[in-house]
Amino acid sequence: MRHGFIKVAALTPKVRVADPKYNKERICELIDTAKEAGAQVLVFPELCITGYTCGDLFYQELLLDEAKEALIDIASFTEKVDGIIFVGLPLEYNGKLYNVAAVVCGGSILGLVPKTHIPNYNEFYERRHFVSGSAEPVPVRLDDDHIVPMGTQILFGCRQMPGLKIGVEICEDLWVPDPPSIGHAMAGATLIVNLSASDETTGKDIYRRNLVNGQSARLICGYVYASAGDGESTQDVVYSGHNLIAENGTILAESARFINESIYSEIDIQRLKEERRRMSTYGTTDAVYLAAEFTLGERRTELTRFVDPAPFVPGKKADREKRCEEIFMIQAMGLKKRLEHTGSQAAVVGISGGLDSTLALLVTSKAFDLLGRDRSGIIAVTMPGFGTTNRTYENAVGLIQSLGATFREVSIADAVRTHFRDIGQDESIHDITYENGQARERTQILMDIANKLGGMVIGTGDMSELALGWATYNGDHMSMYGVNASVPKTLVRHLVRYYADTCEEEELRDVLLDVLDTPVSPELLPPEDGEISQKTEDIVGPYELHDFFLYYVLRFGCTPKKIYRLTKYAFAGTYDNETIAKWLRTFYRRFFSQQFKRSCLPDGPKVGTVAVSPRGDLRMPSDASVRIWTDELDRLHEEDEAEHKNKDKLDTLDEKLDAIFRGFMNG
Repeated sequence: MRHGFIKVAALTPKVRVADPKYNKERICELIDTAKEAGAQVLVFPELCITGYTCGDLFYQELLLDEAKEALIDIASFTEKVDGIIFVGLPLEYNGKLYNVAAVVCGGSILGLVPKTHIPNYNEFYERRHFVSGSAEPVPVRLDDDHIVPMGTQILFGCRQMPGLKIGVEICEDLWVPDPPSIGHAMAGATLIVNLSASDETTGKDIYRRNLVNGQSARLICGYVYASAGDGESTQDVVYSGHNLIAENGTILAESARFINESIYSEIDIQRLKEERRRMSTYGTTDAVYLAAEFTLGERRTELTRFVDPAPFVPGKKADREKRCEEIFMIQAMGLKKRLEHTGSQAAVVGISGGLDSTLALLVTSKAFDLLGRDRSGIIAVTMPGFGTTNRTYENAVGLIQSLGATFREVSIADAVRTHFRDIGQDESIHDITYENGQARERTQILMDIANKLGGMVIGTGDMSELALGWATYNGDHMSMYGVNASVPKTLVRHLVRYYADTCEEEELRDVLLDVLDTPVSPELLPPEDGEISQKTEDIVGPYELHDFFLYYVLRFGCTPKKIYRLTKYAFAGTYDNETIAKWLRTFYRRFFSQQFKRSCLPDGPKVGTVAVSPRGDLRMPSDASVRIWTDELDRLHEEDEAEHKNKDKLDTLDEKLDAIFRGFMNG
């Protein structure tokens, strides 16, 4: 439950058709297994207590009575189980038969949710036996000790985790135009569970996966789908036990088919709540739902779900290439429109031989191609200064020549020295004035060349630099259109790599690969032995960490503690805890203190779900206090120490128990 995570499970028992006692035992075995795995929300298939394929045996009083007894036994079995469990059975009420999901927790039956949409087409013939359940809950007597509410408008809320509210639908309910889960989510449900018996036909698994995933995205919820499998009758159809766990459009876990595989993952309830808060079009409902509360033990949920260390970069090569092509087009189309609108005769780009200016030049070349203009109208300017190395200079020249842009070189050394004399700056003192004086001189040169040619300056700075404020105010911070403004550094690297892999020009490819291999640096300090002396990531920290922090701060509003935990998990074996905590503190300090630079950013195209434009995605005061975030960071060290001590105690206890066991075995 810590940091908003709850471990869930979709479980498919091997049933015997029309044998509730046998099925109850299998269900209880899986409950024990899920308990050992730490799951606290357990979902079983539709009608699993009897089997879905009983047919006209559902008319048999004996079967219905034994199913009800089995449910009561299962409830009793859960008395010492720390979890809420959803199981399916047929239930008679007022002379009619209902296909229901029974909800049990801590030895009690909390409620019964009937199926709403009863299929009666193709291979389905449910209306022969079942009727649709009503929305408004009614009291149902199971026996003298159990009177429980039954209705579709019941939400099950956790006392220890107020954000966890669970809504239930059953199989066909999801496949209709207006699923009950829509109403559940609008009433506050953050997790939907579906007890299903979906038979298998060719290609149906793809449709089913897309349906579950799409519903989790549409409703911004977690979705646990448990389906019937091996053991159901194969008289006419086959059930594969295709279980799925999804969260807001991402499949977290999926079972292999035809083997009754149990699956587990963790749903991030905190993340879902944040996503709903920011979406102003996410509506609520006036429908009245019964709130059924349950209790779970508070525990630290061990993570097993995949946490991507590079959230801005797709992991699969095909997806990555598609994303890169799409982003190139967004950047180029944005610039194309701006060039057309302003009537600019030229585009002026400062080229350093680094990643960002390389990407900006590639994008500008693409924009000129889209306009049908000759690339000679791109004025690519190198401005060697006190920190320029031969490697970056030669890469800059090679890049410009390979792309067919117009090459210009303007050394900044004399102009900067004159400026230093004017303001009384000692050139031997390599302070912030020494560095920023060079950056502002370069921007002045670019602006004035653009004015002279009737052109515009194309900005090169990326989103990661803007988040950290790693830009000289009114220096490289300023341009007339910033094509990289919403592209994080980790993605810049992949965009350049993508271009290198697809350009089919060997000379250009070689230059791009060397740019990729060059340390990130503003090159504002003199080189040492001809090599770059000022490495950005040594100063502000690894960009892969900062991009990870940025994603979870802006996309989901996560707390520092949660980001720290996710970072440790995602980068296990790469960075130790002290390093992560150090750079996380740096991120927050710089992110808050440097907002004034982002408040006056030039225009630039948004390419992803996270951006820092003050006109759209980040309307943040420049003088906001960072205190509550740093206070939480101060507590990280104390919690790490306490956690380490607890682990040492558990390890010692395990060793003692092991010694006792060995002694017992040895007599």
